[in-house]
Amino acid sequence: MDAFSNQNEQANPNQVLRTELFAVTDGKIISIESVADPVFSEKMMGDGFAMEPTSNIVLAPVSGRLFQVAGALHAYGIVTDKGIEVLVHVGLETVTLNGEGFVSSLKEGMMVKQGEPLVTVDFDYLISQGCKTTTSVVVINGCSSLYHYELNQEEHAVAGETLALVVLKSPDK
Repeated sequence: MDAFSNQNEQANPNQVLRTELFAVTDGKIISIESVADPVFSEKMMGDGFAMEPTSNIVLAPVSGRLFQVAGALHAYGIVTDKGIEVLVHVGLETVTLNGEGFVSSLKEGMMVKQGEPLVTVDFDYLISQGCKTTTSVVVINGCSSLYHYELNQEEHAVAGETLALVVLKSPDK
């Protein structure tokens, strides 16, 4: 979010924009197509990646402004300074828990940095309630042919450190 990168983009509108998304938990990075929910696996919300978490803190995959914090604390929308909109959706069927098992003090409009905690999750509680722990990270405004995705399927990703997905956006012609 520095002024230099914004100047570069304005000075060279033909430049491909690169956005890096990092692992949001410790655990295994999987393809979005592998998620056991068609909303994600069929890319109805967009392309991205998912994680099978082994840690209970979910971190921001990118830096930006929170444009959404779900009332049930299971979903966080972040818009980067390059205009990439990223949704972090913790678990499957977790909206039904109405925030139980989730702890977060974040509010819509706040700024977050890549690697900062979004939410602490009691994954054992989620499992006990019949929810799956798979956490999806989706670029929700990247469905056009201008976007290209490079996934790093990593067995032992480290939250905030392992590069999970590179998003390349070609300039509008």
